[in-house]
Amino acid sequence: MRPLPRYRAQSEIDEQTALGDAYVRSLMRGQLRAGLTAFAVLALAAGTLPLVFAALGSAAVVWAVLGFATGPPLTLIAWWYVRRAERNERDFARLVEGRPTP
Repeated sequence: MRPLPRYRAQSEIDEQTALGDAYVRSLMRGQLRAGLTAFAVLALAAGTLPLVFAALGSAAVVWAVLGFATGPPLTLIAWWYVRRAERNERDFARLVEGRPTP
């Protein structure tokens, strides 16, 4: 009789079983969800820029908006996405190592 592997989830992934495949697909779904959410927020923000520019009317103000007002939202979207992706990977690593998720 073989001893049970120490980390069952890790062995399931290594052996490419159906359960291991489900674990990996779960990680991939979480990463895809985070990416699509960030993309949707970015598309919404970029899609409204022409309306903002039409309302402003002044070329100098348009350049100021492009130069200064678009940076912070893009930075926040990128920051959120990286944090979310890292959290997904950390949760997956905890699952594979057999540690509980806090």
